[in-house]
This record gives sequence, structure tokens and C-alpha cells, in this order.
Amino acid sequence: MATGTRVLFTTVGPYAKYGLPVVEACARAGTHYGDLTGEVSFVREAIDRWGALANTTGARIVHACGYDSVPSDLAVLLLHQAAQADGEGRLTEVQLVARAKGGFSGGTIESMRGQLDGIRTDPALRSLAGDPYSLSPDRTAEPATRQPPDLGWVSRTDEGPWAAPFIMASANTRIVRRSNALQGWAYGRSLQYDEVMGMGRGPVGAVTAGTTALGLRLFGAALALPITRILLDRVLPSPGAGPSEAARRSGWFHSQVTASTVSGQRYRAIAAGPGDPGYAATAVMAGETALSLALDGDRLPSATGSLTPATALGNILVERLREAGHTYEVTSLASSVP
Repeated sequence: MATGTRVLFTTVGPYAKYGLPVVEACARAGTHYGDLTGEVSFVREAIDRWGALANTTGARIVHACGYDSVPSDLAVLLLHQAAQADGEGRLTEVQLVARAKGGFSGGTIESMRGQLDGIRTDPALRSLAGDPYSLSPDRTAEPATRQPPDLGWVSRTDEGPWAAPFIMASANTRIVRRSNALQGWAYGRSLQYDEVMGMGRGPVGAVTAGTTALGLRLFGAALALPITRILLDRVLPSPGAGPSEAARRSGWFHSQVTASTVSGQRYRAIAAGPGDPGYAATAVMAGETALSLALDGDRLPSATGSLTPATALGNILVERLREAGHTYEVTSLASSVP
């Protein structure tokens, strides 16, 4: 640990715009910064305003250090490293299938309200939300690779189970693509990355996936309309409210990420852990991120400026999370080439 290392970690949460002065202060002072935000517009603005300054002062500005988007970002990093170690080339198609048990977060819902309001009233934010490379460090240099939609309908995973859209995909996928670009597109310029929510097999899985996909669309529409929002506000948790202590303890998350490489080799990564994903598990991720920024400076990647969990902390955070009881593992699967 370097003498005098300073770290500021904030939840930011549903009022992300108020975090911009904090990012500025850290960038100017050379203080490392971490947050839990899943708001793409906030991350983009922080990058544009203070990323270059942070790079000059040596500050590491690290967004999305909770369930948004640590499991996604670290899992794809580990898949890339496994493929490179085996000489199997770069990644092509990568899909995360999320399963989780947890409660509703009032802060997350408030964040969704704010983002929907912005998208509805601001054409620039609407364009940003629709751009799969919206967090790229250099948008003009991004490949023309077509990316899967963040909010599709019912689908089947490679192994057969039914899947529905994953509500956190719009943030996670952009963080992963930013990690790829920040490393010179090391994962692959033809990388296609998407995230879905696993719903199970057979007729029950199909019905559950269809109901979930329709429900997400109806919920988003109801949250965007003033009249229906009034009704929802009566039943949804307010900012600061969330699941009970018992629910936080009994929750869990499990992300299975399957990747193919240019050579046809396939890999699978598992990122999993105990506790409600948005609270208990996220608290572990946030805490280990802060500790890593404060204590592991000599072992961290040398990059500074506006970063992601994978590019700022990488394997050091993986090690810490494993020691804290989370699972991060990669296995080689059968090749897709006969």
C-alpha cells in the first residue's frame, strides 16, 4: 500500500447526477473512487468530464462495483484469460445466463424512474441508451459487430433452458464492452456479448420466460406513464427501502457465462455468491473493491482514469472475492468444431 493512498466509495444510487461533483473532487485530488451505479448516462458524463483529469492525477475512477457489474465484468475477463492461456484466440459469442434470489430495491426502482424520464424527454439520452457501445472510450473506433438486443423476448440458451430479458443487461453489457475497448479490444473486435435471465426447462420454463418478458415491458411502460406511476408508487419500495434482513441472508446470485472463441473452443465461467444480490452480495463486492483500491495499489493494473472493475482491479478483485466466499471459476468445454 502506498503511503497516503486515499479512496472514496459511494453508493450514488438513485440520484447519480449528484455524484458528479464527488467524481470531480476525486479526479482533481488523485483520490481513487468507486461506486455502485448502474446508470449508463451518469457513467458516460463522468467519463467525458473527468476521465482525462483522473488519468493525469493518477486517480482510478471505478463505476459499477456491485452486482452491476462485477460478476459480468470479471467473468468475461477470466474467460478471455483462459482462452489466451490455451492459445485458442479471441472471444466471439459470449452469453451470461443470470439466476438470482433477492428482493426489490427502492433505490434501483428510483434509478429506473430517473432514467426513463431522461430517455423520454432528452433525445441525446435516448440515443445513448440505444447505443450498445455508449461507454466506449472511442466510439468511432468500435467495430461494426452487431450486438444482441438488451431487451429481447423469449429465447433459448445454448444448452436448452428458456430465458427472458435480464433487467441489468443494459448496464452490464456496456461495462463489459468498455473493458474490451480499454484493453485494445483484447477480448476480440468481433465479440458479441449479451445477458439473459434463466427461466428453466420445458413448458413451465417457456411460460415463465414469456410471462417475465411481458411483465418487464409492462412494468417499464407503467413506470414511464405519470398516471400508472402514481399507482405503482403506492406499492413499490421507496429509496432507502429494501428486503428484510432474513431475505438478504437467504438470497444468492449465480451467473453462468459461456464463451466461444475464433478457434471454435468453448469455455464456461461461473460467478456466484451468497446473499441478496443487490444488498448482501453487493456489499461484499463494494467492500472488497474499496479494500483493493486502498491496499493493493502495487499489484493492481497500472491503468488510471475512468475504468471498469476488470481494467482497474482485475484478478486482484477476483482473489479477494474468492477469499470472501464468492465463486469465480472457468472450465473448458467441448469444441464447437467437429
